[in-house]
Amino acid sequence: MASPVEYSLPKRSSTMHSNLTRRTSMSDDEAIPDTDSSETTNLLLERLRAWKHMCGYLEDYVSATAKVSKSQSKDQEKILKTVSEPLKEGHHFSTSAGGVAGLFENIRSNAQGMVNMHLETEKNLKGSVLPTLERLHKEIKNKSKELSAGAAKGAKAVEKARQATQKHIELLGQNAATHDAAIGSKIETAHDPYILKRGINHRLNKQVIEENNHRQDILVVQNSFQEFEAHVLETVQGALDQFFQLMNGQLDRQRAMYTDILGNAKRIPADFEWVNFSMRNEASLVNPDGPLRSFASITYPNQDHKSTQPLIEGSLERRSRALIKGYSTGYYVVTPAGYLHELKGDDDFKKDPTPELSLYLPDCIVGAIDGVKFNVKGKDVSSGKVGNAFHTNTELSFKAHTPNDAEKWWTVIKDATRGPTHAAPVAAAAAPQAVASPTVASPTAASPTAASPVATSPVATSPTAAAATIPATATPPTYSEKEKQPEGAAATSSTTVTTPTVEKGATSPTVGVSRSASTASHFHTAPGGSAVE
Repeated sequence: MASPVEYSLPKRSSTMHSNLTRRTSMSDDEAIPDTDSSETTNLLLERLRAWKHMCGYLEDYVSATAKVSKSQSKDQEKILKTVSEPLKEGHHFSTSAGGVAGLFENIRSNAQGMVNMHLETEKNLKGSVLPTLERLHKEIKNKSKELSAGAAKGAKAVEKARQATQKHIELLGQNAATHDAAIGSKIETAHDPYILKRGINHRLNKQVIEENNHRQDILVVQNSFQEFEAHVLETVQGALDQFFQLMNGQLDRQRAMYTDILGNAKRIPADFEWVNFSMRNEASLVNPDGPLRSFASITYPNQDHKSTQPLIEGSLERRSRALIKGYSTGYYVVTPAGYLHELKGDDDFKKDPTPELSLYLPDCIVGAIDGVKFNVKGKDVSSGKVGNAFHTNTELSFKAHTPNDAEKWWTVIKDATRGPTHAAPVAAAAAPQAVASPTVASPTAASPTAASPVATSPVATSPTAAAATIPATATPPTYSEKEKQPEGAAATSSTTVTTPTVEKGATSPTVGVSRSASTASHFHTAPGGSAVE
């Protein structure tokens, strides 16, 4: 009986000494290895997914950078709007190059350049860097599809062959056990252990061929991964190099723009704007070589109006309302408006000349003169309307420095009680000769007329007083006073001013007073007949 032919199964070849192949070689003696034929394929597919996600991260990074560049362009437009309007009061700056106006033109130009630069960066990132990464992403996807379509198909074929082999091995085991249990029993032809063994050899050989083919396919793909990954990294490096060139160029341009703004500002000479401004406004600016203003040379309307000239002014002593204090010296003035004012002094510059005391003389009563003393009874009106309402009539006692001064003050004050003074021209016929001693005009004294005969006192009449006119309605009634002739006054050395006494039937009674002239007077006659210190 011929011996059965023994078939030699094909041996697996090992071309790669890796952990995977070593692990596979350990199961070479087994008909159905424990290893998963798709394990390597799944591992490589997972690696491709990792590369694909890495590429997606870079795409997102570049896309976000492009969006930020576009957003920065809009932000730069907001910055540009802050200087887009012309400078307020821009006429104060020179319009020529090299000044502040030129600086802002430079700022606007560079700000617009930054707007365009960020838009250009966004355009370049989306037009060059991002497409490179997107193409690489597609290559990785295609590599995954290729691996899934090729290696996965081979893995399925291996699994199918292994299942067929396993089925026959199990069938052989069943029939071999049947043969041992019942010797002499008939076994079906198809289940003959001999035939089954031969069928196992056939299927196992086919399985080994499929496994080896699949292994070769995996090796090809596995070996190509090193080259493919090198290609992926080179593509990523190229894309990032483009990215760097764009962003670094943007930063260089931005730095250059800011440097240009700073340089433009530093090139403006310190006196550039002021010199040009001074030249444009030479007529309006103060001339440093011009003279200072002098108060003495200044004139203003009504500066010399007759109402501003005092009838008499100077120092007088007034008894305090508190009797224990006695007399105190003050500066007094009688104005054409009919007021007797008490002031701090005659200095208008040191302090505002606000009256300390003001008497409206037409509302006052003047007492008789007694040597250097005389009294005035009236109400102080120096306060406001509210303050004046609480003031009552008070008799104020004045004292001049000399009897002659007292006469002058008394005369002017007495005349002022008849109302505001209006200077009257002095007729040439009324003053046939000059008077040597100073006199005080009595603006309200009237010369006799044919319509109202007036009797004069036996005392000599002053030419100045005789030349004045008394308004018929301007003189208020007065009470009788006792007049005294100053002691020691010589009849031959005095100039007497006599106010006419109106006889019965006249409308303005006056009191005649004999006054003595003194060379020690503190006053002089102002234009218009006023006595001024």
